[in-house]
Amino acid sequence: MTGIYAEVAERFGTPVYVYDGDLLRRRYAALRDRLRADVDVFYSAKANPNLSVCALFGALGAGLEVSSLAELVTAERAGVDPADVIFLGPGKSAEELRACCERGIYAVVCESLDEVAALDAMPGADGLRVVLRVNPDFDTHGSRLAMGGKPRQFGIDEEILRDGPAALHRLRRVRVAGIHAYLGTRILDAATVRHNTRGVLTMAEELGKALDIPLEMVDVGGGWGVPYFDNETDLDGDAAVDGVNDEVAAFRERHPETRIVTELGRYLVGWCGTYVVRARYVKRSKGEWFVVADGGTNHHMAAVGIGSFVKRNFPIRSLSRPEAPAEHVYNVTGPLCTPGDVVGKQVRLPEVRPGDLLGVERSGAYGPSASPVLFLSHGHPAEVLLLDGTAHLIRGRDTVEDLLRPQRLVTFPVPATTATASSEGTSSHGEQ
Repeated sequence: MTGIYAEVAERFGTPVYVYDGDLLRRRYAALRDRLRADVDVFYSAKANPNLSVCALFGALGAGLEVSSLAELVTAERAGVDPADVIFLGPGKSAEELRACCERGIYAVVCESLDEVAALDAMPGADGLRVVLRVNPDFDTHGSRLAMGGKPRQFGIDEEILRDGPAALHRLRRVRVAGIHAYLGTRILDAATVRHNTRGVLTMAEELGKALDIPLEMVDVGGGWGVPYFDNETDLDGDAAVDGVNDEVAAFRERHPETRIVTELGRYLVGWCGTYVVRARYVKRSKGEWFVVADGGTNHHMAAVGIGSFVKRNFPIRSLSRPEAPAEHVYNVTGPLCTPGDVVGKQVRLPEVRPGDLLGVERSGAYGPSASPVLFLSHGHPAEVLLLDGTAHLIRGRDTVEDLLRPQRLVTFPVPATTATASSEGTSSHGEQ
């Protein structure tokens, strides 16, 4: 496999994200084969919103969960049926809500009662299905980043919904017909997946009765994780799926017609990506060795370890000497003018020489789209999809013209005082 990285680097240059489409298909197929057929998998486009990646998931039968107008248009261009698209996010614009109405997507996941009212006021919203994102009363402790069960901008507090159901019955156009909850992300414990699934299904059933709304859809969230760091172990996918299946089975007996959705992103694409950089310089400073590469945290902000007090490394390996013993220790940095541009700290690698390729693995999710790609005007890296032995360029790297084209130059007139002073200076000099 390492040979293909050299071919990609030679053909498309570096830095470059390389996505293994064959591995992506295998991971999705393994999940789909074990998961109950009556549980729909929606790919969370935010994890990797590349058009070709989304199209591949659509071709495999996944729905798409989107969170912006651009992602909604991506779903459309990727050929995903609007009946398999849901739109969520805590701060949707009026333009985004209108686009949901126009495209007739399956559901808009509303995150406040004001948003429900705003959508209901739109002329094109007649019959549009609304699913309420709920910030539940119950908590979860197995996620690396909690997104529910405590004060958050996401969703409507469960207690608020229970206290104010009358607002839902004054709606004129939209139909409130489901419940959504998302407790957290980067979950690596199968028992937490089961706990969350049970909690969301129970809450949905209770709220459906309390609010007198049909449960046409229940979204149990997802948040399944990928182990990045040395002290983390992979999620037991089989056990996680078994937990979902068991909890859904009990719910299904009472609600045979409800569409049950789980939304997954990182779990499906995280393993499938490698960020490939080329070493430009290898230098020593104060007793430590540094590899200065052509790409860094401007393309891979996740590698900084945001939210961690201690810098921890994604898996990094040599793509030029993969079989050589890792006898050297390097800090792997990018080209940015900031000491924070450290992709890997004290990484054990074979000897690195200028021109060598390094790969930051498990980088298929939250790569360039979640990074400051415009910092120092380096721009977006190239992205390549490997599929059936062929390397496809699925996003070209930004050129200087790409970066400057949206900008507008304002021409400033020379101030009159400056022009006069210059003229007087010239005249005086001439007289001397």
